[in-house]
Amino acid sequence: MKGKKFLERKAAQIRIDLLKMICEANTGHTGGSLSCTDILTVLYYSIMKMNPAKANWEERDRFILSKGHSVESYYCILADKGFFPKKDLKTFCRFGSKLIGHPNNEIPGIEMNTGSLGHGLPIAVGMALASKMDKKSWRVFVLMGDGELTEGTVWEGAMAAAHYNLDNLIAIVDRNRLQMSGDTEDVMRLEPLKEKWKSFGWEVKAVDGNDVQKLESVLKSVPIIKSKPTLLMAYTTKGKGVSFIEDKVDWHHKVPDSEQLQQAIKELSEK
Repeated sequence: MKGKKFLERKAAQIRIDLLKMICEANTGHTGGSLSCTDILTVLYYSIMKMNPAKANWEERDRFILSKGHSVESYYCILADKGFFPKKDLKTFCRFGSKLIGHPNNEIPGIEMNTGSLGHGLPIAVGMALASKMDKKSWRVFVLMGDGELTEGTVWEGAMAAAHYNLDNLIAIVDRNRLQMSGDTEDVMRLEPLKEKWKSFGWEVKAVDGNDVQKLESVLKSVPIIKSKPTLLMAYTTKGKGVSFIEDKVDWHHKVPDSEQLQQAIKELSEK
């Protein structure tokens, strides 16, 4: 295990990096990227098998960012891990850049283009099934936003994963309760969400999705039940880490000004 302090500092630095990138580009999905940074940090610095020098290493664990609009933390982590140069972050959303506003599999370390919400889980199901059929040991992790759980393809994928006993599949829901147009329970009620996943045949574990130590502990224990896919319900705060962004729906797709950026960096540097 990497240790709580290391992961907390790494997550804080990734948050600073992604905010700088968003400000440089004058575009980005700020709130959702901040909420999932702790999850991605634990996955990439403690849990998943990977080799940045050989991005297509056959035995690597696979990761799908189904909530593709929150790509900023993903890009910053991949650059920090050495999949591509950190200087490329300055080209985010510029004309001709591969660092577009959703995951692009022309970039080393990215398995699939995503952005059309609801399709990440079905893709991950196919990958996990392929690993089983080929008798491989690599696992598949997929991170979904809670707002995309209203898509029917999510539940088709959930049903298939349980049917094929995909205990090498770990799905994580970034349960921050806010989507672009408001609270998820006002837009399209999701609760009782844990019970729904259980009824589809998944083993469900709830965790504080902004506590790196608890996330690491749970993810080290998967699969929790042999022959069952695992669903991690990660309760997070949208905009986590920056006081004036936290739990504010209008920060779904909003860019900090220069003064706000400096305030955010100050807060994150003190963590």
